[in-house]
Amino acid sequence: MDITRRTAILTTAAAASLSSGLYARAETGTRPVDTTSGPWRGETNASGIHVFKGIRYGEDTARTRFAKPDPAARRPDIQTATGYGAACPQQSDKPLESEDCLFLNVWTPGLGDDGKRPVMFYIHGGAYSNGSGSSELYDGTRLAVKGDVVVITVNHRLNAFGYLYLDRLFPGAFPDSGNSGQWDLVLALNWVKQNAEAFGGDPDRVMVFGQSGGGAKIATMMASPAAKGLFHAAATMSGQQVTACGPLNGTARAQRYLETVGFNSVDALKSAPMEQLVEGLAARDPINDAHGLYFGPVLDERMLTRHPFWPDAPAQSAKIPMILGNTADETKAFLWNDEAFALTWETLPAYLAIQMRCDIHPELVVAKYRDWFPELGPAEIMFKATTAGRSWRGQVEESDVRAAQGAPTWVYQFDLPAAERERGAPHTIDIEHAFDNLAQPRAMSGTGPTAMRVADQLSTAFIQLARTGDPNHAGLPQWGKHMLPNRETMVFDAETRLENDPRQRERELFAKVPFIQWGT
Repeated sequence: MDITRRTAILTTAAAASLSSGLYARAETGTRPVDTTSGPWRGETNASGIHVFKGIRYGEDTARTRFAKPDPAARRPDIQTATGYGAACPQQSDKPLESEDCLFLNVWTPGLGDDGKRPVMFYIHGGAYSNGSGSSELYDGTRLAVKGDVVVITVNHRLNAFGYLYLDRLFPGAFPDSGNSGQWDLVLALNWVKQNAEAFGGDPDRVMVFGQSGGGAKIATMMASPAAKGLFHAAATMSGQQVTACGPLNGTARAQRYLETVGFNSVDALKSAPMEQLVEGLAARDPINDAHGLYFGPVLDERMLTRHPFWPDAPAQSAKIPMILGNTADETKAFLWNDEAFALTWETLPAYLAIQMRCDIHPELVVAKYRDWFPELGPAEIMFKATTAGRSWRGQVEESDVRAAQGAPTWVYQFDLPAAERERGAPHTIDIEHAFDNLAQPRAMSGTGPTAMRVADQLSTAFIQLARTGDPNHAGLPQWGKHMLPNRETMVFDAETRLENDPRQRERELFAKVPFIQWGT
């Protein structure tokens, strides 16, 4: 779950506070751009990038609740695309929420110029329950300028609106309910395929990239027949989906949700106020009762006919070049609290038993980590063990089966700490580097020379993957493909370097037990 991001429209005051003119407020209207959903007029910002915010790619999903979305009908009049569209209803604090949420945003250096630019399509995090495509960290200006690329961010259905599996409770009424949020992403990518050229992009060079839940959604699409051919490269940051939720667990979760909202009929589900459906998100999970209700993709035999990366990598994506990355201190974003820092060697095993999210002997884990890192106290040992056991393990599974398949794969580990160095390199820190947006609000790395170099290295690698299918560039050491048994890994740090299997001891420890994707 991505806890550092919030949807925010960039105000004049916020823009004025930023150090770079690349973030200056757009002032000049673009010419109308004709699309399958009608003509749209955006704005051209101070960097010469044409910005379109809130382009409709699908119709109001209140009309198709718990079903596949309808593509946006063509509107003949010129529509203004200068403000972000609504986010899906959720428990996070968003300025605008609505079931009418199928919007995307575009940053491009050229319009209708036959530029054939790579398209970088970003899917936000927040697990499958929260978030939107309008965070300042996702501003595509710097990528568009430095890489001559088209950048797109997207909103789609989340939580119960996007992943409540109702098919077994109401046979035939909601057959696509467990993956309607994934169907939204497929619709958005089809819109890109149809309209990329109008924005100077190349529909045959679309790279999807995403962090946390966004990466997991990408992993899911890599095994989804409906998404085949819609993207040509992929990069996932701290976001994996090895297995999907099974239909039986999905049904149990839907039943618990319906008990919470207090109704249980097709008509009630279709007509209930949006606000009442949001209230049901507070339900406890019937499978993992200590936690809130899990939402995620379901093995429904429609969107998904196999698990995304189990028992092997999906054959349909074997030729798609892919980057997989994680950060060194993922769980410092989730577990940085008074309880963590009050841990003792006596209380640590019980805490790990809950937070590692895998069935491994916690006392063994503590003993191993104390032997490997004798200088660390209980809290720091906890952050390392939970990062390896619950946050990093899925990437290991995916990258290894990709390597076994012979698929073109590159792996990174992000080690460069935040400006507040004791926070290490937590979950989400690589977003600001991938977008080269260190000066944006909510960035945590600062704008010192080392951070700026690493941001340039990672963002250029992503641009190169989108353009050529290979992340290597002159500013990086040679980035070898991830292969077995070496497990080549680019470590982004004060000294960026390629290492073989940099966390081998931790990987081998958790390989003792089977991996079960949390929530599935």
